[in-house]
Amino acid sequence: MLAGMSDSSANRSEIKGLRVASGQPVIRLGFVPLNDSAPLIVAQELGFFARQGLRVHLSRELGWASVRNKLAYGELEGAHAPCGLPLALSLGLDDLPSPCSTGLVLNLNGNAITVARRFHDEGVRTADDLARWVARRRDGPITFGTVSTYSTHSRLLRGWLAAANMLEGRDYQVVIVPPKQILKGLSSGHLDGYCVGEPWNSEAVLRGLGCCLATSCLVAPRHPEKVLAVRGDWATTESEQHERLVAAVLEACHLCDRADEAETVIDLLARPEYLNLSAEFIRPAWTGRVPISEGQISRLPEFNCFHRFDANAPTPEKAEWILRELYGDHPSRPLRPDWIKSVFRMDVYEAARSRWPLSKSPLKPTRQVYEPHTLSA
Repeated sequence: MLAGMSDSSANRSEIKGLRVASGQPVIRLGFVPLNDSAPLIVAQELGFFARQGLRVHLSRELGWASVRNKLAYGELEGAHAPCGLPLALSLGLDDLPSPCSTGLVLNLNGNAITVARRFHDEGVRTADDLARWVARRRDGPITFGTVSTYSTHSRLLRGWLAAANMLEGRDYQVVIVPPKQILKGLSSGHLDGYCVGEPWNSEAVLRGLGCCLATSCLVAPRHPEKVLAVRGDWATTESEQHERLVAAVLEACHLCDRADEAETVIDLLARPEYLNLSAEFIRPAWTGRVPISEGQISRLPEFNCFHRFDANAPTPEKAEWILRELYGDHPSRPLRPDWIKSVFRMDVYEAARSRWPLSKSPLKPTRQVYEPHTLSA
């Protein structure tokens, strides 16, 4: 068990000692074991947090409901989180109002839609094929899993199905399942398919349990995916710590996008204290060689973008895409631009970039116009 993990009583004692020795509280960061939790893990294991003078404790969580609740009730200072979570918590959309903000987008893209192998065996290759399969069967809706009510996964899935004229309730239903349990739902037959992040799509295909019908980098190219969410009260009282935290994770995001560092990141993620999974299932998303079905690989270099394409900036455009695509008519009244900027904190991001060693080097990314794809209604 490595330092910084929550599963060890010895480690809890170590953290308590660090708090006394350093005079600073340890920053508790939650993560759900997915490929896109990599920036937090890399920042911890490669010393980026320490370089910023931070003591960080990583807490592995079962799913996004746990992350939401622990942020709302003060059990975490921050977390790897769905991009919509800071807005949802701040607006009280899930009956749990709690100020929350982000100064960093962790990645773009990264999700896929996978169905049980029997669909592939019966000729299903596209959403239109699936719609025809359901129409022929006429035996009630099929069941898809997704990981959160307010997440890109739910919207990507529904938009993809709507493009094939499939109606929720008539042709399909959606249930919420924690990411770690979603493959078990497919293999047991409780789910017909799901939309989730990696590595659970690649594992399903490589184990012969499913086939991948769509990826989010093609359904909604360069959509915002995960963010570094923090509690609003902590961000206010610990503004310098927040900037340092964002700087450390920003450096990790840059490393995660480097092809020459892929194996380093894969090895870290595979460890028991993190994803606890064979590197075979983690590797496809990092190499961009994504398994679609048995013996079929799709080359998708933009499957997951941790730093390219101005990925990390928490711009108003990204926030507005989330509000439009994920929440639709919620909230019922327009939000002021200054309120949106108080949740998606470009001021924190810019301050953090000045603390990042590469921000003054020739490797500084060139800003590009951010134009995320609009999904079907």
